[in-house]
Amino acid sequence: MATSPEAAAAEVAAAPAKKKLPLWLLIAVAVLVLGGGVGGFLWWHAKSAAHPKVVKAPSGPPHYLALKPFVVNFQGSQQARFLQVAMQVMSRDPKTLKLIEQNDPMVRNNLLLLLGNQQYTTLDTEAGKEQLRSAVLAAIRKVVATAGGQPDRVAAVYFTSFVMQ
Repeated sequence: MATSPEAAAAEVAAAPAKKKLPLWLLIAVAVLVLGGGVGGFLWWHAKSAAHPKVVKAPSGPPHYLALKPFVVNFQGSQQARFLQVAMQVMSRDPKTLKLIEQNDPMVRNNLLLLLGNQQYTTLDTEAGKEQLRSAVLAAIRKVVATAGGQPDRVAAVYFTSFVMQ
């Protein structure tokens, strides 16, 4: 090492000068790194969304719960009409049917309100009956969810009697 100022200046001049990278090159590298990271994340997320985790549905034989028949009046064209419906709820999980049975007053209330708001002309068609069946299934699933159960465990609702007068 040099002790004099002239010798130190000579060493600094002889040492290779550090080159600064251009700003545009640094920005380009940063964009590529960030773009690759975001692209990788999106690819991984899309791949996991395309192959969701399969939740195993309860297997086994179907179990049925017969609900007490419903009798409601509803408006027809010019006169009061009556609807009598008997139905059964199907699930492969007996615990879900037990939950429905334990919450029977809430189920009956919600279904009576639903059935009483129907139109005769709608229920006179097969599509109308099928639409009502879907609405009943949704109403029962809502009660199961409210009671702390798993609504997707209610598989179906079947009309076992359907009389309109």
